[in-house]
Amino acid sequence: MVSRHALGLVLATATASLAYGCGDSGAPLAPTATAESLGSAAAKSTSAKPFSVDKSASHVTFTMEAPVEKIRGKVEDATVGTLFIDVKDLTQTTGSIAVDISGIELFQQQKAEDGTFGEEVKNDTQNQHARQWLEIDGSTPDDVRKKNDNVEFKIKSIESVSEKDVTKMSEPLRKVIVKAKGDFLLHGHVSEKVVELEVTFKYEGDNPTGIHIKTTKAFPAGLAAHDVRPREAFGKLAQKTLEGLSDKVARDAEVEIDLELVPGEGGATTAASASAAPEMSASAMPEDSASAAMSASAAPMESAAPSGSASAKPSASAKPALSNVPTPPPIP
Repeated sequence: MVSRHALGLVLATATASLAYGCGDSGAPLAPTATAESLGSAAAKSTSAKPFSVDKSASHVTFTMEAPVEKIRGKVEDATVGTLFIDVKDLTQTTGSIAVDISGIELFQQQKAEDGTFGEEVKNDTQNQHARQWLEIDGSTPDDVRKKNDNVEFKIKSIESVSEKDVTKMSEPLRKVIVKAKGDFLLHGHVSEKVVELEVTFKYEGDNPTGIHIKTTKAFPAGLAAHDVRPREAFGKLAQKTLEGLSDKVARDAEVEIDLELVPGEGGATTAASASAAPEMSASAMPEDSASAAMSASAAPMESAAPSGSASAKPSASAKPALSNVPTPPPIP
């Protein structure tokens, strides 16, 4: 016969597992990556040519608009990658881009009593909390931080294209709208995305000399689905949850990319390393569920005056402590 103590322990463990697996908002976690990188892409067409990201001219931004606070984030001079493009058949496009988010910067606007949002400012405490959420702060072990610094999008297929054969166009600047389907890696979890892009080919005579790619509309990155949640330090969840901060946070980070590509193949498969990484499987990846974004009060998005913070010691376990899981009721 199972004792009351043992049964209570089972219930507590089950409750903790459910909270960890579903995130604060009840959204399931995206599948865990099976490698540190999505890996290099291969050309589908023999006539596809490589175009690499011009790091200095490319950037990634995101926005999160909540009822009482707006957040804008940016990552500059940190994007690498190569796309293989057949200008006679854009449906054969493959490739990947990677962003090193170690230098990410967040800026905040707060809602005033009259309903307007104030001036955008950078808050050092908020930025530190964001790094704790993403597990890229000083309390995170070096090997884990290096993995979490890397965010990727790898194109698997082209769902639609406004003009399949760019060579049939005659202008020096040839614009095409493309919907690219691929895998999105963030914080060790992979979700499937369909991203709409405006692609501008820059031609001199019969040769493309460069390509500009930008999102026509932002795509959502669900933080709960990627296990980006309030943390006080590595391995230690904060008492406040994403759900509890819903009045101050958005449910998704809306991501936009703006890339300049030049002819030739880049050497890096991730933003942090030029070495090749193993290919990973990402079949049947679900779309991100609605999820919350960052705040402070032990969460990055809430207002807080800058202050010095003492980093907690790294936990021996890679699993976050579930300090915010409720104790099960006593067994009668």
